[in-house]
Amino acid sequence: MSAAQEAPASPTSYALVLPPGWRQIPLRRGTERGLKRVLDHAFEGMPRDEVFTYRRDLEARLWQRIADAREADGLDLYLPVELMHGISVPASILVSETRLAEADDSGAEERALLLAGSGDGREVVDLDGAPAVRTERTAEADPGRGVEFPSRSVDYQVPVPGQASRWLTVAFSTVGAEDVNGELSLLLVDLFDAVMTTFRWRSAGDAEMSQPVKNLRGVR
Repeated sequence: MSAAQEAPASPTSYALVLPPGWRQIPLRRGTERGLKRVLDHAFEGMPRDEVFTYRRDLEARLWQRIADAREADGLDLYLPVELMHGISVPASILVSETRLAEADDSGAEERALLLAGSGDGREVVDLDGAPAVRTERTAEADPGRGVEFPSRSVDYQVPVPGQASRWLTVAFSTVGAEDVNGELSLLLVDLFDAVMTTFRWRSAGDAEMSQPVKNLRGVR
């Protein structure tokens, strides 16, 4: 077998196994359809005329989140639409693209180590058999900047195989009035880390391929 034959195919998509009760909103195409599914699920079984105002307000807030995510080169937004232990889950997952200003000839592991060494809270982890950078942060409320509640966030940055300057970022955040070090926040972080163990690259030859490389997106 030649070296070219042995080389892995360049990925065209990614796959994540979502927790029960989470839904995907694609950000580059099919957004309206995905948003409608989220809203329909959130208000399932409720009289439409009684929830019209609440649905309209939620839709407006979600469109703002979608606009913010698109500005961040977002590909997919994942939201919980069911209660967990009887409470609403204040969390989201955003998958986006990141391009480095300059690419070099170093391998993925060297690039990940360099990125991990450039800030606090970063570590190199294994993701689908390759190095990725995991970052965890907390932020205090800042009403002066419109940040009403404290938050905890975790993101994974992984280089796209075969494309030195292109990275995929999977970012989780939980926002709420409770202590960001509280039990719920830590439980949600554990849940997200478990989701990331299911991360897989998909190539054009895979049966579960979802989308062309220019629009990497998740499949469930």
